[in-house]
Amino acid sequence: MTARGNPTGVRDVKSAARTVELLELLAARQNRPARLRELSDALGAPRSSVYALIRTLMERGWVRADADGTQYSIGIRALLAGTTYLDTDPYLRIVQPHLTGLNGELDETLHFGRLDRADIVYLATKESTRYIRPFSRVGRRLPAYSTAMGKALLAERLDTGVDPHLPREMTPLTPNTLVDHDALVAELERTRERGHAVDDEENYAGVSCIAVALRYTSPATDAVSCSVPTRELTAERREEILQALERLRLTVERMAPPDPGPAGEPAVGR
Repeated sequence: MTARGNPTGVRDVKSAARTVELLELLAARQNRPARLRELSDALGAPRSSVYALIRTLMERGWVRADADGTQYSIGIRALLAGTTYLDTDPYLRIVQPHLTGLNGELDETLHFGRLDRADIVYLATKESTRYIRPFSRVGRRLPAYSTAMGKALLAERLDTGVDPHLPREMTPLTPNTLVDHDALVAELERTRERGHAVDDEENYAGVSCIAVALRYTSPATDAVSCSVPTRELTAERREEILQALERLRLTVERMAPPDPGPAGEPAVGR
């Protein structure tokens, strides 16, 4: 008998599952602290049990409270765990110097991301010196359907099905975001044919992006992209960026360790 909702047949430990759900909920809120009632409602759990869990996690540094002790956010221990993940990832170690080199060559913003269910998680970003964002993108996530990196990786999954990596309802981030399922699949078909994905102001107004999948695992879980102000993305500049991304892709794929197969695929991409 397979455990309900778990394809491995191993039953979830309820307290452990709730702990992870709480931490993921706080992490997803980024810089917006949450009150106990919000967390209780989101988790569908009694306030008393959620409060006890919060207190336990606060004592261990995984959750922090504001000065009044009424609003909660992610704690420093989560940063330490995330840093360890980045420090030990074999692919990031290979991609990082090439991302830095290409950033110096183009002076555009470069990203390295990984598919995590329906999202792209940013593992590295090298900012342009001409327009620096006021926040770090590393560790943040965006919907795969609205990002160039996400579409590059979804296109790799057309034969096996992209629906597991799409939310039930796709919400537009800008007026340009493709949220119609059939239109998105058609765009993914075009992405597969041309070998790269594009995001024409689908995440941020005024910003376009080009991405290619890194095929050192099968299916590919990682991608690199270049973000450019749309006003500066001429046909010539687009071609220059695309050729540079292709060079990076080929170099990184040659250097990457052999694909260990599904059992060894980066866990965040499963």
